[in-house]
Amino acid sequence: MSNKNFDSCVSFYTHGGVFMGRIVRLDKVLQDILGRHQYPLDVSAALAETTALAVMLSDALKYKGLFTLQIQGNGPVSVLVTDVTSEGKIRACAKFDEQKLQQAKHLRKTEDIIEQLPHLVGGGYMAFTIDQGPETELYQGIVDLQGKNLTELALRYFKQSEQIDTILRLFVKHPQGESKTWQAGGIMLQKVALKGGKEQQMSPEEIKEAWNEAEVFIQSLSENEIFDASLSSAEILYRLFHSSNLTVSRERNYEFGCRCSREKLLNTLSGFSEEEIDKMCENGQITATCQFCSEKYVFDKGELLKH
Repeated sequence: MSNKNFDSCVSFYTHGGVFMGRIVRLDKVLQDILGRHQYPLDVSAALAETTALAVMLSDALKYKGLFTLQIQGNGPVSVLVTDVTSEGKIRACAKFDEQKLQQAKHLRKTEDIIEQLPHLVGGGYMAFTIDQGPETELYQGIVDLQGKNLTELALRYFKQSEQIDTILRLFVKHPQGESKTWQAGGIMLQKVALKGGKEQQMSPEEIKEAWNEAEVFIQSLSENEIFDASLSSAEILYRLFHSSNLTVSRERNYEFGCRCSREKLLNTLSGFSEEEIDKMCENGQITATCQFCSEKYVFDKGELLKH
């Protein structure tokens, strides 16, 4: 059962619009994503955290189509992918080598610890992609994987590629005790490019002081607070920024949604030659499983050749 205070991203401004931010809290959407896979605890945690970051980043952009956050590396976890559509549909998946994962954790003596994402992924890159359709140019931003955690990886991207001052925190809560629930969240604050009369509203010294104060407020946010089901995101923001001319501007809701379909796969498989189809067939059939939702589709060889 979903909680109205979760599976949403709330945008806000402080100091009269000088700073803008997002706060995201995910619950049911993560159960829908992770419940379709049997990932190890570390992989599920990494994917949950990646999904929270993807929602915040996508919510800050104006696009009509698909936003994708992909992390690819040479470690035991080779790929983490989260898609967010402009309609608020999310899907995510991971690729990993369980044997390598166990070996790496044994060598680092971290069998009982959920490791930070960079330790699992190793060397590689993080890419943000916006796809608004075949008639538009694909936008992509890429940064190499350098940092102790996903927060540092993202901040590196903002510093190098966007040159936007950013404060970011990410949270993940894994199932404990009798609870089978995954939760993830995050809060991000960025400086807005000053326009109009905003330069006169605050001096550079005042902006610097306000920014430092905002960072202290954000660092004070606890895991218990962000995952408190009785608190709305607006109430959390008020606790942090009630003295900072806070304005909550918009709330967007998110849910799981996969874009796979039998028709899409049928069109793809029908494009192969008869010889290639023969090689893929087993007992006259091809079984295809969606990596995002684990839905299985079965096709007869004759059906593919006729299509």
